[in-house]
Amino acid sequence: MTVTVPGPTLGVVGGGQLGRMLAEAAAPLGVDVVVLDPTPECPASPVAREQVVGDFDDPEAFRELASKVDALTFEIELADADLLDEVADEFDLSVNPDPATLSMIEDKLVQKRALEDAGVPVPPFRKVDDADDLRDALDEFGSVMLKARTGGYDGRGNVPVTDPAEADEAIEAVGGPAMAETFVDFARELSVIAVQGDGEVRTFPAGENVHEEEILRETILPARTSDEILERADEVARDVLSTLSGRGVFGIELFETPDGDISVNEIAPRPHNSGHWTIEGARTSQFEQHVRAVLGWPLGSTRLRCPTVMANVLGTVEESKPARLGTVEAVLENQDASLHWYGKSEVRPLRKMGHVTVTGDGDSERSDTACADTDAGDGDSERLLAHAREIRDALTFE
Repeated sequence: MTVTVPGPTLGVVGGGQLGRMLAEAAAPLGVDVVVLDPTPECPASPVAREQVVGDFDDPEAFRELASKVDALTFEIELADADLLDEVADEFDLSVNPDPATLSMIEDKLVQKRALEDAGVPVPPFRKVDDADDLRDALDEFGSVMLKARTGGYDGRGNVPVTDPAEADEAIEAVGGPAMAETFVDFARELSVIAVQGDGEVRTFPAGENVHEEEILRETILPARTSDEILERADEVARDVLSTLSGRGVFGIELFETPDGDISVNEIAPRPHNSGHWTIEGARTSQFEQHVRAVLGWPLGSTRLRCPTVMANVLGTVEESKPARLGTVEAVLENQDASLHWYGKSEVRPLRKMGHVTVTGDGDSERSDTACADTDAGDGDSERLLAHAREIRDALTFE
């Protein structure tokens, strides 16, 4: 294929922080981005060429977007898969990943069934329509994680259940069709950012994720586990990709059990929070990879440049208020730290407002090339994690 710049214009359904970082990554490649989002002046709007204001299931907004671009993608599972398929056909555009993949992934029960049918390891699960179904699941599995089949993210829609007496309340909390998954006593959660291009597949090294209250707090590279586990995680991620159609980046969350088994937790058909480390920590970021992949361009290197920790900046407030982050010098004064602010106008409790990335060991005499050859042991990862938390926790909302 021949690639020229300025390149095509990419339409993105969704204009949150992922859309913002996609537009930032697309610009150096000569690719303009137009986003569709229901929130006027959404986080992506300052860096995208244009925003179409409309809901994620608005036919006219989708058609307006399609009329302005050369290819389509999405950064949120709320995008209407049928509409994507329809406007892509109407305007003769490519849309990636395949809307059929989006339809499969956005329903967690359908997703798990498809993976199980393909022989990909997943925790035992079952469909739950009501409290009686949930009590049956508890009889079968013991403790379970009750998950809303659609719409859940950042822990929303996930309810741990251990007691049959909690069934009615848990069903009400989920608020709709659900699935119950056996509660996995995992040693750690890993994630692999995998990229499906035009006849090529690339995977980033597996990261280790640290959660609190079901929300991702930090991702650590290299993960504090064995080479054998990392190789198995990569194998499973590639098996997952073989079940999905269309080009793009996929965030694949995995459980590592104390016995060393790997199973798939969930898949995101888009760049993923646990892959934000790639902006500073990898040769090519997940966002640039997604742009390359959906356009059918050659993929970049997924090589780890340096030991890296990404720490989410969450809303440390008790109630919603205008977003203003203070003490930013805590990041700016540190030579190994980078700040990414998502441009959200309102901060809410535990809302993702940005992230901080800390790389390497702070040895200013080492070039990026030398850093790429660095191996980090668990002790180095621990120190880097503590450093990232210290910098992140020094940030305050005024």
